[in-house]
Amino acid sequence: MIAITAAQVAEAVHGTLVGVPEPTAVTVTSVTTDSREVTDGTLFVAKPGEATDGHRFVPQAAQAGAVLNLTEREVTDESGTPYPSVVVEDVVLAMGALASHVLEQLRADHAVTVVAVTGSVGKTTTKDLLHGIFSAQGPTVAPRNSYNGEVGVPLTIFTATEETEYVVVEMGATHIGNIRYLCEMVRPDVGAVLCVGSAHAGEFGGVENIARAKGEMVEALSPEGTAVLNDDDARVRAMRERTVAQIVSFGQGPEAHDPATGDPRVWAEDVTAGADGCPAFTLHLPEGSAHPVRSRLIGVHHVTNLLAAAAVAWAAGVDPARIAAGLKGGARSRWRMERTERADGVTVINDAYNANPQSMKAALQTLAQLGRGDAEHPARRTIAVLGGMFELGDESVQAHADLGQLLVRMNISHVVAVGDVARPVYTAATLEGSWGEEAAWVPDVEHAEEYLARELRPGDIVLLKSSNAAGLNHLGDRIAAAATDTTDKEG
Repeated sequence: MIAITAAQVAEAVHGTLVGVPEPTAVTVTSVTTDSREVTDGTLFVAKPGEATDGHRFVPQAAQAGAVLNLTEREVTDESGTPYPSVVVEDVVLAMGALASHVLEQLRADHAVTVVAVTGSVGKTTTKDLLHGIFSAQGPTVAPRNSYNGEVGVPLTIFTATEETEYVVVEMGATHIGNIRYLCEMVRPDVGAVLCVGSAHAGEFGGVENIARAKGEMVEALSPEGTAVLNDDDARVRAMRERTVAQIVSFGQGPEAHDPATGDPRVWAEDVTAGADGCPAFTLHLPEGSAHPVRSRLIGVHHVTNLLAAAAVAWAAGVDPARIAAGLKGGARSRWRMERTERADGVTVINDAYNANPQSMKAALQTLAQLGRGDAEHPARRTIAVLGGMFELGDESVQAHADLGQLLVRMNISHVVAVGDVARPVYTAATLEGSWGEEAAWVPDVEHAEEYLARELRPGDIVLLKSSNAAGLNHLGDRIAAAATDTTDKEG
């Protein structure tokens, strides 16, 4: 983080200093909301939470080396002396104000390119790809895991230093206005919208409201900025009418849906997937260059993310050859089509960080493709372990039932539905295919683990997929570690 004094923190967040006799002599060099991450020079943010209140941990933070706290009330030690703090009305909003200040300081010092990515599916993978591409260009900051909200975005910004040249921000939303707020905070130079799906449909009140929220990204861009839009998604394509920025489109084909626009276009030709499920294609960039790409990501659905990353990097001025080279890596974040080859011949694909109907379908298509084999690889038994997709509202039961029918039609060998939310998957699969023992329902993760320990056999491919709250990601880790001495993980 760039060094900032207590006086500057207070000014940036419009807060009141307490317990700081010399505000200009106290220097902050890092920020965290987790007292376990505090080191010398840290600003500890005492964020109230659902389970606990960060104000309780101010003493521990001070003992670990925190030089300043961001609080909503004065916190004192046993003698009644206040801990050094900046007191504000809302610490989360204050984090955003401080992040905006930090970015402005960076921009005043040297050229910094800020890119932002949103979409119902693929944000984290695209962010990881961009981190790889930009890191080859210069010092780059990107979120840990899926830091994409009103707390995560500031924490990402706080990791920037005086040397940072690229900042990659992932933006999620659960309500109208979330992305507008984040864009006002970071003022992206390039903003990408990947797709509009039904994730959080229950909270938003429908897919059209999700499109409205995602489009806040392009509305926030200046005329000097660039909107990167997925031309293969009709709702994203319609966002071109909502921005004054320049537009770069991407899609799986040489022609835009509206050729009259004349927008620069990034596209893929000859998309294939090998027996390992990794996509390969020819990447075409707007200036006319073509580059062979074979990614380490698993699943042809990742071609959309690869094209999005290429389009963002092109808009940011990265050399075409470096863009193509950067697409060949895998994802950095955990639990995104993470593949482990167990020593006993079982392949485990852990994609259980998040889930919605679109990402579920893509993962199952990849599982089916891997199971079919080819002339050089025999067919294999496929097992889908599926937990619930949360935040779908009234669409939840039908969406899970649709998955159950899809499993049968894809010829997935076996399905294990985990938990009450996922039970319609089991019911629909049974009704669709009269499966009997080929479909199972278990009440929780513990029973799923016992079931897999009994049923898995050498040569199986097992996919674990669910929303994060279902807890299948950690089950996937345990299944991957069982009966294995060596692993080969890919994102």
